[in-house]
Amino acid sequence: MKYKLKKIPNLSGNKATIYSVIIDDNDRSLYELFLAENYTSHISEITFINKQLQIIGKKTGAREGFFKMYEGKYGDGVCALYDKPEYKLRLYCIRYGTQIIIVGGGGEKNVRALQDDPKLKKENYILRDVSKLIAEKLNDEISFSIDGFEFEGNLELDDENIS
Repeated sequence: MKYKLKKIPNLSGNKATIYSVIIDDNDRSLYELFLAENYTSHISEITFINKQLQIIGKKTGAREGFFKMYEGKYGDGVCALYDKPEYKLRLYCIRYGTQIIIVGGGGEKNVRALQDDPKLKKENYILRDVSKLIAEKLNDEISFSIDGFEFEGNLELDDENIS
């Protein structure tokens, strides 16, 4: 698969930059697909998630308290955006300090562990792959901007050679 990082300008701000991932030749990012899949059935949760992301981008940065950490492998930065306890949607992200996050997809969580739900597992593992590809290309093809708020370089990732 081919992945492309796409900055989301309306969520990004002077505290954090928010990206999403486009897979192959799709015209919508994982986050846009997540919104479309869940908008009608979870409007209040989608509204809450969008507000949280705007707060992160424009007011606070990606502080750890916004996220359920360690939703992937050790050190890959995959996490989930916290929501209200009564909410069911799970949105997976990759967090790079407080300045950059990559939002992926997710879905309704009705199981104890993400591995018990094929949809959640798939969305989570996509971000694990993206994180691994970024780590492999960091400082070679991809770097952080001087201020640490953006990725620079080739933001098109190919998992053909993933180890």
